[in-house]
Amino acid sequence: MGIGTVGGGTFAVLARNQEEITRRAGRPIHITVVADKDRARAEAVTGGKARLIEDALAIVGDPDVDVVVELIGGNTVARDLVLRAIGNGKHVVTANKALIATHGNEIFTRAREQGVMVAFEAAVAGGIPIIKALRESLAANRVQWLAGIINGTCNFILTEMRNHGREFAEALRDAQARGYAEADPTFDIEGIDAAHKLTILASIAFGIPLQFDKVHVEGITGVAREDVVNAEALGYRVKLLGIARRSEEGIELRVHPTLIPERRLIANVDGVMNAVLVRGDAVGPLLFYGAGAGAEPTASAVVADLVDVARALTADPQHRVPHLAFQPDAMSNVSILPMERVVTAYYLRITALDKPGVLADITRILADSGISIEAIRQREPAEGEQHLPIILLTQCVREQAVNDALAKIEALQSVKGKVTRLRLETLA
Repeated sequence: MGIGTVGGGTFAVLARNQEEITRRAGRPIHITVVADKDRARAEAVTGGKARLIEDALAIVGDPDVDVVVELIGGNTVARDLVLRAIGNGKHVVTANKALIATHGNEIFTRAREQGVMVAFEAAVAGGIPIIKALRESLAANRVQWLAGIINGTCNFILTEMRNHGREFAEALRDAQARGYAEADPTFDIEGIDAAHKLTILASIAFGIPLQFDKVHVEGITGVAREDVVNAEALGYRVKLLGIARRSEEGIELRVHPTLIPERRLIANVDGVMNAVLVRGDAVGPLLFYGAGAGAEPTASAVVADLVDVARALTADPQHRVPHLAFQPDAMSNVSILPMERVVTAYYLRITALDKPGVLADITRILADSGISIEAIRQREPAEGEQHLPIILLTQCVREQAVNDALAKIEALQSVKGKVTRLRLETLA
């Protein structure tokens, strides 16, 4: 269902590697029917090798179809189609992160009731097999935390801002011109796409229900070129990270621009590439890197899911790998921490009058809030310049303390405008 970029890639990979795929799956996998409203495009991709229809409902009700591949996107029509397919006893493969993040709990419950599989490796990080790694390869581990660059559009923009000194708006226009960003890039640049993916990763890593509505989400629209430059001068790179961390108080789920020490491998993931860093108690840190989008990288994950389904068609449903790694009756109800209770370090850019006593006022407010300063950076004023940026790096502190301190700092007459705040993670 849907034969656009990813659907076309899936058709091409299956056709090109049919012999190899059959050897792995133990049986051939054939695309017999394709539903797409753009019939001309579907004909161009399939070349007459599959029956073409425009109504996807006909697929989910077709008695000759074993597996439905949902590549339409969105979480309204796609949800209805997937649930109907499951109700008709069909296995489902999807690349739809929004669908899984927002309706996955319902979909997986229905799938278990019907004894069918729902596979979704392609929903996170394109061709990187991070779902299978978390769900199966790391089954011996208690995952402590994970952090991922899981949106290529944002990573491209931030890379351009650092490497070529571009402002955000200019870098975004370039991303759109290259086809890395949509005409309406809101889902990407506001962090929503990354939050969908983080929701899925966290659920599999920690054995918790999918809880997209509890993810703290900030995009990169507030990151200025000078912040990227300042971070570089201090030995850091700015990346949009999705972070999930287990703590004694609960689980952190957050997406936001983050300073990372430049010596970390993940800090050097540039352009549209994706990477996920996972820390397990037994295995230590693991870095998964690769293409997070694109026709054939994502198709690689779709076809891998099809192979898994083909292998498991005759398996006892009770002994298949659980959708979210943990047995359904063993899911945890541990709470998700509100952002105010999260502990991390901070980069602060404060624009203040260049006069004696201003820095002392700021540092006193921070000290009164229990915030220790790790580093201060301030440049010499240009002729006639009255306000200067003060750059501060803090040690780890609870977010609520920073909120309280910034409210007091912004109320100072010597401080101009809002304070820019970016979080800092050492990923040690």
